[in-house]
Amino acid sequence: MLDPDDVWSDDLGPSGVVVRSAEKLDGGVANSTWRVTLADGEVVVVKTSSTAPDGLFAAEAAGLEILREHGLRTPEMLAVSQRSLTLEALEPAKPETDRFWEAAGRAIAGLHGTTSPKFGWDHDGWLGRLPQENDWDDDGHRFFATRRILRYFREPKLQQALDTADLAALERLCDRLGDLLPAAPAVLTHGDLWHANIIATADGEPVFIDPAVSWTWAEVDISMAYCTGSVPERFFAAYHELRPPEPGWRERMELLNLRERLCVLAHFGPTGDCVARIRETLDRFA
Repeated sequence: MLDPDDVWSDDLGPSGVVVRSAEKLDGGVANSTWRVTLADGEVVVVKTSSTAPDGLFAAEAAGLEILREHGLRTPEMLAVSQRSLTLEALEPAKPETDRFWEAAGRAIAGLHGTTSPKFGWDHDGWLGRLPQENDWDDDGHRFFATRRILRYFREPKLQQALDTADLAALERLCDRLGDLLPAAPAVLTHGDLWHANIIATADGEPVFIDPAVSWTWAEVDISMAYCTGSVPERFFAAYHELRPPEPGWRERMELLNLRERLCVLAHFGPTGDCVARIRETLDRFA
């Protein structure tokens, strides 16, 4: 946990709005999430943090709007401040049906149809509480190596968890990316596409939350959905019906998901099997 707020205070809610009640929701890692009933009876969701980095919630709100503009269903953004983001209340418990996951796969396939001549974004963003570096680059392999792997070398918790052999192996892997990963265009990506960031409307339609948008390889999104678990095969089948994969896509998933594992390590240190999974990937690819 990254010091989420354990106690609600009304100054965390939308400015000038009276709050009737606030119930803390499960699942917050980087921030706390509350189901809040306003004085007029409207129910909203408020993400809060008393220690949020400058611009974190504004970047999330902008990312949600960008995804919505390009065809994804995202929560309506109602208010944003330095310490909180207020969104329409939706259903965190998604229907575990083929129909739901097929719709989610098709939605992401549609998003990935939006391409860019360059990799990156016009400003840095956030992945969790750490900056997501988005400097423009014409070369996808160099962008992924520099901005999605090597950038974590500077993070203290990663330095403490990995040894010099691990870091050297990561550098070797980055030098080999051109041989390991097929060239692909830069597409608009959600950026934090694990199962908890796919929720639902009351009608059971998929909704996407907590983005970390950038122009990068489509398989970066797919790898996170694949490697973090709980996203069923129907999602990938529906996605690939619209965007047929390059051969060997499953074998590339752990390699592409190194970006996420390094980010987790940089946030939390050697939690769970994170270091072991990183070393398994390095043994295989570096």
